Amino acid sequence: MARKFIDCSEFPSEKGCTLKISGEGEEVVRLAALHAADAHGHEDTPELRDQIRSMLKTEA
Repeated sequence: MARKFIDCSEFPSEKGCTLKISGEGEEVVRLAALHAADAHGHEDTPELRDQIRSMLKTEA
């Protein structure tokens, strides 16, 4: 199975976050949602997780 990733530095934020999370798809979604809530003040909702899921990329 191909690893997935999301790179927070690709999205505008006031914090200039540089975190990159990679791993199995749902693992990345879970950790990215936790990060979005903790570091960026988003609410961890099913909608947020769906949005994160749609932004995942496959590692080369």
